Amino acid sequence: MPIDILSRIGGTTLLPLRRIVPVNGARVLLKLESENPTGSMKDRMALAMIEAAERDGRLQPGGSVVEYTGGSTGVSLAQVCAVKGYRLHIVTSDAFAREKLTHMRLLGAELTIIPSESGRMTEKLTKDMIEAARVTAAETGAFWTDQMRNTDQLAAYDRLADEIWEQTGGRICGFVQSVGTAASLRGTGEALLRRDPKIALMAVEPAESAVLSGGPTGAPKIDGVGAGYPVSTAEATAMALRLAREEGLFAGTSTGGNVVAALRLAERLGPSATVVTLMCDTGMKYLNSFAAALAH
Repeated sequence: MPIDILSRIGGTTLLPLRRIVPVNGARVLLKLESENPTGSMKDRMALAMIEAAERDGRLQPGGSVVEYTGGSTGVSLAQVCAVKGYRLHIVTSDAFAREKLTHMRLLGAELTIIPSESGRMTEKLTKDMIEAARVTAAETGAFWTDQMRNTDQLAAYDRLADEIWEQTGGRICGFVQSVGTAASLRGTGEALLRRDPKIALMAVEPAESAVLSGGPTGAPKIDGVGAGYPVSTAEATAMALRLAREEGLFAGTSTGGNVVAALRLAERLGPSATVVTLMCDTGMKYLNSFAAALAH
């Protein structure tokens, strides 16, 4: 079988935090999903969705793919489609990091930009993006990956759970992950619970849209995170900056939110426990956003 860049997806490092840890708290390990080819954990699910569609004939050689996305999934799909020779149409918005939109275009994706309300991710914007993707797929006959409902991606998170279990030697007490579509938490969490039903799972969501916590929908500015444990955009951004300055790990705000929640779970579980969370992607995807935060 020929080797290509897609063979480098997965097998990422699990690294302990050294300085940003609670006193008398659990050990906190960060899975460096930034090591995937596009710098994002979404490479795993993009490849799983496309390969499943290839196997069952939904996607034929030379075919087209369509999806709605805030960025990282689109970049990952763009890479997979570039390698495999499929055309890709992405429905997205100006609410998301400009770097991600540029990255998608550089990998050959065609973009439809849905205008946002002052750069905010709202429930209406999500629904508008979904409808635009549905119409595009219907009109062009493209394969719609439909990430919100596509269970093919869960196989990718089974593999992620396998890696975490092996790297911790089965000594994991808690798993923390931010939720957008929630597929990564569901897939990884279910696979871990099959091995040890006592593992604590924590979903992280923006405090500005704390739906899982019983609040109303809102308009957060944490890319890729929608609907859990509420963490504010300011907290997530501050932690992302701390990770860079104190641990040398440059990640996005979703990772910052993960670490905020993981540290709180670590305090609760105590020093004999191990908590795992994900470095969802690299902060290089958000340079303009971080520059604006530093300016303030």
